[in-house]
Amino acid sequence: MKSKLLFVSTLLFLSLVISCQENTSTEMITHTVFFKLKHPKGSDAEKVFIEKATALKAIPTVKNMKAVKEVGKKNNFDWGLTMQFANQEDYDTYNNHPDHVNFVENVWKKEVVEFMEIDYIEN
Repeated sequence: MKSKLLFVSTLLFLSLVISCQENTSTEMITHTVFFKLKHPKGSDAEKVFIEKATALKAIPTVKNMKAVKEVGKKNNFDWGLTMQFANQEDYDTYNNHPDHVNFVENVWKKEVVEFMEIDYIEN
């Protein structure tokens, strides 16, 4: 009897955890992208690229945008951008914003040789 009660309690707990995890529409989304540029490290072209990228923080739904420079040796990336969005709608607004679309088409695609994008919410 104890084992059945424990089993049912465990199932109820897991159901609650799963339902809480599914309701993530109001959770802060962190968007990160790590990349390698075709430009030499420390060059003026690299600096201009980072300035253009970080100018995207002017899009109203972007929060806490930062450019970060890789210091480790465990990957091929040199730079990263990280930013947050209050929810999926704000993230979609950023993704479809004309300034972001223009940056991707006219700067990113021409100057980035390798990248990895990761979007996540805190658990």
